[in-house]
Amino acid sequence: MTSRPLLTIVLAAGKGTRMKSAVPKVLHRVGGLSLIGHVLTAIRSLGQSRTAFVIGPNMDGVRAEAAKIAPEAEVFVQDQQLGTAHAVLAARTAIARHDGDVLVVFGDTPFITPATLEGLLASLDATTPVAVLGFHAADPNGYGRLILDGPEQVSVIREQEDATEAEREITFCNSGVMAFRGEQMLTLLEAIGSRNAKGEYYLTDAVAIARSKGYRVAAHSCVEEEVMGINSRNQLAQAEAVFQRRFRERVMAEGATLIAPETVWFSHDTVIGRDVIIEPNVFFGPKVVVEDEVVIRANCHIEGARLRRGAEVGPFARLRPNADIGPRAKIGNFVEVKNVTVEEGAKANHLSYLGDGRVGAGANIGAGTIFCNYDGFFKHRTDVGAGAFVGSNTALVAPVNIGPGAFIGSGSVITKDVPADALALERNEQSVREGWAAKFRTMMQRRKSEKRS
Repeated sequence: MTSRPLLTIVLAAGKGTRMKSAVPKVLHRVGGLSLIGHVLTAIRSLGQSRTAFVIGPNMDGVRAEAAKIAPEAEVFVQDQQLGTAHAVLAARTAIARHDGDVLVVFGDTPFITPATLEGLLASLDATTPVAVLGFHAADPNGYGRLILDGPEQVSVIREQEDATEAEREITFCNSGVMAFRGEQMLTLLEAIGSRNAKGEYYLTDAVAIARSKGYRVAAHSCVEEEVMGINSRNQLAQAEAVFQRRFRERVMAEGATLIAPETVWFSHDTVIGRDVIIEPNVFFGPKVVVEDEVVIRANCHIEGARLRRGAEVGPFARLRPNADIGPRAKIGNFVEVKNVTVEEGAKANHLSYLGDGRVGAGANIGAGTIFCNYDGFFKHRTDVGAGAFVGSNTALVAPVNIGPGAFIGSGSVITKDVPADALALERNEQSVREGWAAKFRTMMQRRKSEKRS
């Protein structure tokens, strides 16, 4: 954690036109979290006292996201997109009243790590007011090159179109992420007084200005993957693949088994315990907690749910928000659970919908059972007591309570409360007509023959 007060300026003004989207690019999601949310998660770990977002005009969605994930942050608007230096100077008032170091990061780089940012800040001192984050590119084409004149000392940042043939062979490239000593920052930025050939003001020009004033400029390096930016749908998909690979590796390193890791998809906030077994083709949406020793069979979709120790789910189960599956409970194939607490040892093994209610400990929910929770206007609760047995093809019309130990006969439509240890059975008396089926077939076959003739 940095020892000096820290201001982080997050540049989030880019609209990402290559993404062909009405949604600003920093609001697109990786692992269920916005790109800007990933960046904020990293910078929060630094213990900085202040954050500033620079957004473009009419970007109310980005403003709302910034307020949600960092309500204490200031938001500044860059009215015209005239380059990175112009964007940073949109937050001039925040820089002017800050006494400490300043980080400049981008809202579309979701994999930047706190350790890398710490290392970048550690490069600053009284004689080094600027530090640049670089990376060794597998393909440096299109990137600005970091030209060094000493160990970790930047002489100049050369854009590719201005680079010599020898300089284009350099693979150490500029990420755009920079750190500044706050007391020198505005002086350096205000000296960027002329536009480049593109009509923009580049933040990287601060390097040459600092060197002209006799200062040193530090270079800090990270792996290329950390600073990959998102400018297209293809890059968004690549970033998702990176996120999922990292998350899968972490989950397995912490003691879970993924039978086919490449087929399991996690959210940024998924919590997986030890000795969990996850079979192929499982998708985790946001806010899922899986405790130790849980088994998740193939082809399940889980979001907003908690699976407690030793529970078993699937295959082909769907758990929706506020599904709480208790210890050693079992939710089987083609069962959907929403806003229901399934207590210890209870089970719903086949083809059921459980919505808004409770299933008591040790209760059995038979195949084809439906919690009829919605009357067209309001949701209602169904409560099944401990040890109750609900027979197959039963409709429980909420609000309704099934007492502990009660038995519901198969094929029933239950609309009234059932006392503890009672039998509830709702079906018409069976009628049998001997020989009817044979007579019916004969009649229908005769009619069919007559129609053909």
